[in-house]
Amino acid sequence: MADNIKTIAKNTKAYYNYQILERFEAGIVLRGTEVKALREGRCSLKDSYAKIINGEIWLIGMNIGAYTNTGFRGHDPERQRKLLFHRHEIKRLYRKVMEKGVTLVPLSIYFKKGNAKLEIAIAIGKREFDKRTAIAERDKQREMKRIEKKFRIK
Repeated sequence: MADNIKTIAKNTKAYYNYQILERFEAGIVLRGTEVKALREGRCSLKDSYAKIINGEIWLIGMNIGAYTNTGFRGHDPERQRKLLFHRHEIKRLYRKVMEKGVTLVPLSIYFKKGNAKLEIAIAIGKREFDKRTAIAERDKQREMKRIEKKFRIK
């Protein structure tokens, strides 16, 4: 990512549990204390997903922790947050999500030029044997790098 992008949280489980087909960048509708909490790094994308409701895309399950200097009027950490997409993008995503097994999964949240952005992907859930294959491939690559490093001529 470029220099003006500050990553807050990544959903590493998404790469393990889903096959990523296509990625998108979306803005998020946030409240003041949520933005400040994000700047402190208090965010978790674990078990979160996006859903299209009445022509709008909503992020469900993302946890933004409480801002430390908030008084009694903070924000609800588990509330649904609206994602900002163009109408034609929403229609396109809706057509994709209507296919069986396809879902919208958040990959990372970051600040870009001072605005909070969410990287979201169209994904298909992996089956158990797909996950085992991915683990085996990763281990094989790791072993190849280890052998290459060992026999490298200096």
